Amino acid sequence: MPSRSLSRLTLCAAAIGALAVAAFAVAPSVAAEDAVIIPPPAADAQETGLKTAVLAGGCFWGVQGVFQHTAGIASAVSGYSGGSRATADYSMVSTGSTGHAESVEIKYDPQKISYGKILQIFFSVVHDPTQLNRQGPDSGTQYRSAIFTTNAEQKKVADAYIAQLNAAKVYKKPIVTKVGVLEAFYPAESYHQDYLTLHPNQPYIAYNDIPKVENLKKIFAENYIEKPTLVNAAKATN
Repeated sequence: MPSRSLSRLTLCAAAIGALAVAAFAVAPSVAAEDAVIIPPPAADAQETGLKTAVLAGGCFWGVQGVFQHTAGIASAVSGYSGGSRATADYSMVSTGSTGHAESVEIKYDPQKISYGKILQIFFSVVHDPTQLNRQGPDSGTQYRSAIFTTNAEQKKVADAYIAQLNAAKVYKKPIVTKVGVLEAFYPAESYHQDYLTLHPNQPYIAYNDIPKVENLKKIFAENYIEKPTLVNAAKATN
């Protein structure tokens, strides 16, 4: 593990954690972003076999954590998309100048969960898609809301769903999520994987991300699983 990256992570986590503790004192039961109950997509992808979705919705710790608790997900890996292999490094991505977004690569079984359902969870409990280049306490293009599609059908479904949600005015502001073709996905450093499960009491996680998993359990009870599908376990299975 590069010492420079680790010290940056530790310092950032400590600073954000201090803010989170202060926030708890003011509003202990309110998460950074509230879940929004939204309709499912009017049109969904028709897929068979193991498929891949890549989503960006702020810090990848929470995005990964939610989908690791989602039934039908074979694996959810934190990483980087939108930039080059040479800059797929946490210390560089954190500058906001690489083009990368903190992303999560999701392998899923369409017979158990559809692409549309994944997007519904993404827009409902994972993040606030109306925030431009930020989520909660994090700001910068690396925290943007984005969908990286792996085929034409995914792009069609994603574009149509965003239009549907905007037309229904389920949010107070328009969705800013960008939909684009996936060029590449680069897994993040090992210390970022399974972060929510390994550090549930870390103030940033407790304030920003645990409520997202709780909202998944409450709003999408039929899709929730108690035991998360962790990265190492998924590697052993695949």
